[in-house]
Amino acid sequence: MTRTASTFRRIGLALTLALTVSAAASSASFAYDEAEARQQCTGDAFRLCSSEIPWVSKITACMIKNRKNLSPGCRAVMDKNDAAERKSSKTAATQG
Repeated sequence: MTRTASTFRRIGLALTLALTVSAAASSASFAYDEAEARQQCTGDAFRLCSSEIPWVSKITACMIKNRKNLSPGCRAVMDKNDAAERKSSKTAATQG
């Protein structure tokens, strides 16, 4: 693979990861730092879930399945998003 093709592939995979994390954190009512998630989780996505790229739903499932194997930074981002989602769901349930 040429250097240019490899660079484009990495960019595409990073964008796919960004979509994956945003799909996993589907509630728009909480603060979500996509740049932080991309920075913290790209390496984990390549290491643990490269066979699932470019399928966003499969990468998402793979990252959740491999949560215990995630780097501390990526796990922290996912935990923060999960906590915000639970809070958002709880608020919506009490308002509904």
